[in-house]
Amino acid sequence: MARPLDKEGIILAVAMGILIFWSGGVPYLALMLIFFVLALMVTGYEHESKREMGIYEHERGWENVLSNGFLPTVLALINPATGPLPYLCCVAAVTADKFASEIGVLGGNPVDLATLKPAKPGKSGAITLMGTVASLAGATAIGFCAMYVFDVNATVALLIGLAGFAGSLVDSVFGVLEERGLGTKGTTNFVCSLTGALIGFFLLR
Repeated sequence: MARPLDKEGIILAVAMGILIFWSGGVPYLALMLIFFVLALMVTGYEHESKREMGIYEHERGWENVLSNGFLPTVLALINPATGPLPYLCCVAAVTADKFASEIGVLGGNPVDLATLKPAKPGKSGAITLMGTVASLAGATAIGFCAMYVFDVNATVALLIGLAGFAGSLVDSVFGVLEERGLGTKGTTNFVCSLTGALIGFFLLR
């Protein structure tokens, strides 16, 4: 497998990691590293099958790093004012989206949310049952890890998972607009992370 990020992506990821550690300390950086490891795992899972389908993505660039990491970095920087929940839900959302996109293409029959008709695997704005379940699993994994890294209780961990799952669902809806030329994958990813953060800020306080 190729390295997961190109040179510019690595530089930006390291810079964000430094800012997250400087502002949030070990717990904030640890959760972001957990996301990165999980993302590597699901990206590499059945990568040969994805390559044959023409949808395997490798050596992602700075745009991908920015769309997934910008808001978590900002939330880490302002955590004295917001607390950790927006950050946790934001990371849960981007993890859920990663699980949905990387695992959802491997099975099931994609359905286009705009037309409710069958769609090609990997199409933005389309979902599969496998991808939906994977999305919930990814978000829940972050909630579970937050129990140990941030010492949240089980109820809050479950709510973090549900917030992340909601962010992934919104990502799929905005994927419909992306297919119609309104926005890019990067902006859709940002909306996903923003949804998780807003749920964490307004509903879980």
